[in-house]
Amino acid sequence: MKTILITGCSSGIGLCVAQGLRERGHRVFATARKVEDVEKLQQMGLTAHRLDLVDSESIREAVEWVLRQTGGTLDALFNNGAYGQPGALEDLDRRALREQFETNVFGTHELTRLILPVMHRQGHGRVIQNSSVLGFVALPYRGAYVASKFALEGMTDTLRLEWRGSGIHFILIEPGPITTLFRKNATMAFRRHVDAAASRHLERYRLMEDHFRQKAQKGGGVFSMPPEAVFDKVVHALESSRPRVRYGVTIPTHSFALLRRILPSRLMDAILAKAWL
Repeated sequence: MKTILITGCSSGIGLCVAQGLRERGHRVFATARKVEDVEKLQQMGLTAHRLDLVDSESIREAVEWVLRQTGGTLDALFNNGAYGQPGALEDLDRRALREQFETNVFGTHELTRLILPVMHRQGHGRVIQNSSVLGFVALPYRGAYVASKFALEGMTDTLRLEWRGSGIHFILIEPGPITTLFRKNATMAFRRHVDAAASRHLERYRLMEDHFRQKAQKGGGVFSMPPEAVFDKVVHALESSRPRVRYGVTIPTHSFALLRRILPSRLMDAILAKAWL
């Protein structure tokens, strides 16, 4: 049995991983941003607490809550909480970019910094980061999210080097399209920050929203996989005596990783410019 703290458990990947690891006998501490989601998790029988990645006090309180129950130890942290901010970069102001990074990068980093001394004292630990295929390739109209996931991957690679030999593993999960509420939440973020009617990208935005809507209605596209596909990778990352540095999930992730290695940049750009996820 291992103890693990998970962020972003209100639905999708976080909820699936929290429930699945509990069923495997691990001691799971599930967190979510909204009080009503925490209550829902508790009703499901999960040990849950509020954790909002844009709120430093909330992060500290959640960490203290976990450590009180474990006697000051923690085997693993799964940084899953994140959202996607669509829109052409020229249409996103500093506030929109800051909000994207506050959740996907800064809050995640702050939480990780609070956990690392615990893992250092006990001589072992695993920090599992839920990144994305967009953590190593870019797509148009996903610039804010791409930048945040590129940053997460760069920070994780650096941490792995800085903590080499410490007994602490830093692991990246790189999903492609997963059937979650991600697209619905992304559409809400888009409408909150982008004045589509005033943009030169209006027609592309209409196509993008139609794409999101169709995928939501169909429960994902041809290459989409359920959250359980990510759960399987998290299990290996948590339980294996020698976890991998990176775990790709879905055909697009594996395909783009291969194409990036073998194709010239201009040809890769031509493919990515036409891609939708």
